[in-house]
Amino acid sequence: MTLNRRIVLTAALALPALGLPGLALARPAPDFAIKDADGRLRTLSEFKGRIVVLEWLNRACPYTQKHYHGNMQGLQVSATRDGAVWLSVCSSGNWQPGHWSSGEAAKRWMKKNGSAASALLLDEDGVMGQAYGAKTTPNMYVIDPAGQLVYQGAIDDVPTSKVEDIGRANNLVAAALADVHAGRPVRTPFSQPYGCGIKYG
Repeated sequence: MTLNRRIVLTAALALPALGLPGLALARPAPDFAIKDADGRLRTLSEFKGRIVVLEWLNRACPYTQKHYHGNMQGLQVSATRDGAVWLSVCSSGNWQPGHWSSGEAAKRWMKKNGSAASALLLDEDGVMGQAYGAKTTPNMYVIDPAGQLVYQGAIDDVPTSKVEDIGRANNLVAAALADVHAGRPVRTPFSQPYGCGIKYG
């Protein structure tokens, strides 16, 4: 583990516990140094002054598959069109379902599924996922331009793996982004994430 990654993980674990999964809200989101599918090292600090959305995914998970029938891609397009950075993150450990053997394989999946994410981060040792307390796929986070974590939890409020349920769900990430763009506090800053449990290496 690199020194930077030890610092990120230590800082995240030092945050006050609120009895909720994940991180304390309205606090600086922990930085990270993770390579993307192109092999480029990406950090949160490089996006200073911009809204950042983090999306944990696992291509083998039926809950990820549910939202990749167009729902997640549409949200990615909308968010990035409005100036946000969208980072998809895979924290599945080696030999776990959904783990990619290479960045090229990950890019092929992105292209095949029409992902509009700004980048796909390959968190192979799980350091970033554990620093953020990511528990499921999907698990969503919104970070405001000041670097504060303002939303964490589920993508919506209908916790099923059925594609037909998307139409009756309230998209909590879209609502959080609308609040941030309007300069008001996020009305629903936390929700219980649902999906497949992340199997860290």
